Amino acid sequence: MSLSSTKISWRTACALVISNMVGTGVFTSLGFQVAVVQNTWSIVLLWVLGGLLALIGAFTFAELGTHYAHENGGDYVFIANGLHPFLGYLSAWVSLVGGFAAPVAIAGKAMESYLAPLGIPNLRFLTVVLILLLGLLHSFSLRHSSVFQNMTTLVKIGFIASILGVGVFVSAIPGNALRWDASYQTEVFTSPFAVSLLYVTYAYTGWNAAAYIVAEIRDPRRNLPRALLLGTLGVAIIYVGLQLVLLKFASVAQLQGQVDVAVISLANVLGTSGGRWVSAGIAFQLIATMSSYVWIGGRVTQRMAQDFPLWRFFSKQSVQQIPVRAIWLQVGITLLLLFSGTLEQVLLCTSFVLQLMGTLAVASLLRTPRQSDDFPSPFRPWLQWAYIAFSLFVLGFILTDRPRESLVGLAVVAVGGATYWIRPKR
Repeated sequence: MSLSSTKISWRTACALVISNMVGTGVFTSLGFQVAVVQNTWSIVLLWVLGGLLALIGAFTFAELGTHYAHENGGDYVFIANGLHPFLGYLSAWVSLVGGFAAPVAIAGKAMESYLAPLGIPNLRFLTVVLILLLGLLHSFSLRHSSVFQNMTTLVKIGFIASILGVGVFVSAIPGNALRWDASYQTEVFTSPFAVSLLYVTYAYTGWNAAAYIVAEIRDPRRNLPRALLLGTLGVAIIYVGLQLVLLKFASVAQLQGQVDVAVISLANVLGTSGGRWVSAGIAFQLIATMSSYVWIGGRVTQRMAQDFPLWRFFSKQSVQQIPVRAIWLQVGITLLLLFSGTLEQVLLCTSFVLQLMGTLAVASLLRTPRQSDDFPSPFRPWLQWAYIAFSLFVLGFILTDRPRESLVGLAVVAVGGATYWIRPKR
């Protein structure tokens, strides 16, 4: 079988899901949570609820992905076919910058901050080289992409397993943050608990990764649901375990309001040098995350470009059926964002519209008739309505808490919407 006809296994698709989900969120969210929610049962419930919401999304995308088993593009395809082509176009427009390029740039900056304590020089130069190398690597064939993604995901899993191992075999420190009393009964019905859940849902983003490249998965009607569901469930278990480890090795006072909670917690039992190595481990596991976004992002742009003359230049694929032009468009935007110094603003401005587009993608299932060979999402449509209801709560919170950034994000969507009507001749 030639490289061009090779498709990826469910294991590689699952590696994409894991890599896309596990970034920095799980290593940073706890500090903001314990500032307002301190019972361990409450914190465990936060991460379990986040996992259940992600599983609802995974079930939904498993059915949508198997319904459109021969088309890459994910949200774009689902929304364009299930709701309206204009809405699908808007989702692809938002994904180009906010969905894929910005996360790679943000992960690159996070990597620099985690490596800084090691005294490594020229970190920005190394980040640029890494992004260029990832673009180059994913420009050859699915085989190259698959091997690299599997290897880097194994590094990610090995790093996390080592942290969980420390949690199992090393004794807890005195005065740690583990608190198993009955105070959770009042905490879970408070506004701070609801706000804390927003941090958790951010950490769970990426459960839909494999659905974007369903056409490149071998036997997608069998393997896409397996990759989405096993990947999401596995990450949920990992997330709960990691929070318990971090709570075991640090006090509430040490964790409250801190970003580097993983480094702070593990440095208490591994020492200062051990904390630096944890920081380096978090940095290097981000390579798998960045790789997954580079792999997937180009597919969405390329699929959208097939339908719109304005973007047709980026619809072309290589001999190996790789959307090279779309990949390098994303790499270029990523580098611009990396040097813009406004990544936080970009993230805030796009968080509202990304949540909105994700909600539309889930809602598209309600307008998509089930076929006999589609994966049957259980309890349809009740699970989807539950997801939509929670997402509307998140959208309302973001709009209230960050009205300026949300409106700017909507303005960017409006600009993209105007380009929908530009139809140059062939």
